[in-house]
Order: sequence, then C-alpha cells, then structure tokens
Amino acid sequence: MRYSQYKYNFYLNASHSIYLDGKLGNRHPHTWEISIYAINKNEVFMMFTEVEKRIEEFLGKFQEKYINDYEPFTTLNPTLENIAHFFLSELQKILDPLNWVIFTIEISETPTRSYIISTLDNPIEEEAERKNIAMRILEESRKHKSQ
Repeated sequence: MRYSQYKYNFYLNASHSIYLDGKLGNRHPHTWEISIYAINKNEVFMMFTEVEKRIEEFLGKFQEKYINDYEPFTTLNPTLENIAHFFLSELQKILDPLNWVIFTIEISETPTRSYIISTLDNPIEEEAERKNIAMRILEESRKHKSQ
C-alpha cells in the first residue's frame, strides 16, 4: 500500500551535558535540526499548521533550555541517541489523536552528525534473521541425519 508522506523540519536551540565514563561533561549548546517523516493514516486533508503547532509546543519546552534539567534527562544520559528515542516516543503520542504516524525521525546535533530512527521494517535485519533460521534448520537436519 502506498501512502503520501510528509517531512517536517524544526530547529531546537538547547544545551546539554553528557556522562562519559561516569563523569558529567561540560555543558554545551547545539542547534538541533529535527526532521520528522510522517504519514497521515486517514489520508484526509489536514492543515499543516495543526501538526506543526503540536510539535512546536512539545519542542518549545526545551527551547533555549538545559536539557539535563527536564525529565527523563535528570536521570537518563541526554545523548543524541537517547534524545531521539524520547522525542520520537513523545511526539508519536502527541500525533496519535490526529491519526499521524511518524515513520522516521532524524536529529542532528551538528551539520555532520545525525542519529536516525526508522520505525519501518529493516530488510537487512529481516534477511539476516531468515539466514539464521535457515542455518538452524540445516544444523538440526544434520544432527538428525547423524543420529
């Protein structure tokens, strides 16, 4: 089935400190670029501003702030990866009532470094799993033949 897809881009100016080897590093700022790829499940026209408004309200809590001061980052290391997973989870909850599904989120903390989460099935993982299953079946077959 084919879907129309949308891409939203947002910018978040915020700082954070991450723990490395158990020690909290220096606080430093980023202009985080956040790209959200989403599908309108109903394929019913909706003003872009409604989706954007909800996302901006969520991101606004962190705008010009120190991310470490906000849950869950008071106890969870606010790495790029952890921030992306948290944002994806929270933004999906916000978009659920509008019948929108986020299938990819990309967050960049620098122009050269991004972290991407895709909720789509990964054909590489699926192929590896098929090969693992085939190898287990082959091994079982060999065991039974030798007995």
